[in-house]
Amino acid sequence: MKLLSWNIQWGRGMDGRVDLARILRTLHQLGDFDVICLQEVTVNFPGLPGSHGENQVAILSAGLPGYTPVYGAATDVPDGHGGRSLFGNVIFSRLPVGQVWRHLLPWPAEPDIPSMQRVLVEAVVTAPFGTLRVMTTHLEYYSPIQRRAQIDAIRHLHAEAYAMAGRPPLVEEQGGSFEVFPRPAQALLCGDMNFPATAHEHALILAPFDDGIRGFRDAWSVLHPVEAHAPTVGIHPVNFVKQPECFDFVFVTEGLAGRLVSHGIDTETEASDHQPVWVELV
Repeated sequence: MKLLSWNIQWGRGMDGRVDLARILRTLHQLGDFDVICLQEVTVNFPGLPGSHGENQVAILSAGLPGYTPVYGAATDVPDGHGGRSLFGNVIFSRLPVGQVWRHLLPWPAEPDIPSMQRVLVEAVVTAPFGTLRVMTTHLEYYSPIQRRAQIDAIRHLHAEAYAMAGRPPLVEEQGGSFEVFPRPAQALLCGDMNFPATAHEHALILAPFDDGIRGFRDAWSVLHPVEAHAPTVGIHPVNFVKQPECFDFVFVTEGLAGRLVSHGIDTETEASDHQPVWVELV
């Protein structure tokens, strides 16, 4: 199973142009992926720099035939013309997709700090080695308080899923809205976390759980235990980091860590202000 994660900045490259065709070309050039997780994907959001209000989910879906799109809007606001403007994350999977969740993450009020609603998109997929939950998110940039609240919520959701994984199906629930579909304990969490690998938030995600719940490991550190994280932002100069840093991570549960065989970062593309990252599990 090969999975790619990329904050595409609504398709806006380092040249300031929004070009979804360039995003798709880059994806196809980088490899043959089973799951593609993209952050900052918009629908009808012409107020963003360079955007013409494209339905980016539809454009990307057309360029990724054979993939099931699972979109989760964090921001859902009126566009002023009777429609809605959406901003969020999407999972594209050519593996079978089971149940899907779209979790709005905490948004603590901080009146003097710019911030926005954030979302965690979760989908159960069936890989050749079994089922797992794929989760992608984009945490708050400006506020460590909000990031920590969002990490706490993600950890709570993981613990909830871990408990649900052992729940037997009940006959009276079958075939209706109460039917319980698989929500496996094994999970992969990826996305733009908006903190560097040396930040306290990184340790929070990796902190052990109580009650035997298997926690997360950093895919890069599993494969490169003595190497510092390779950067995913700032390789091409941007105004939100002073030096190249890793903001884009893939975390896997203990049961998947042993399946990791590669972790890659494309340092060449300038199709976004972030670089694509990917992992392969066998």
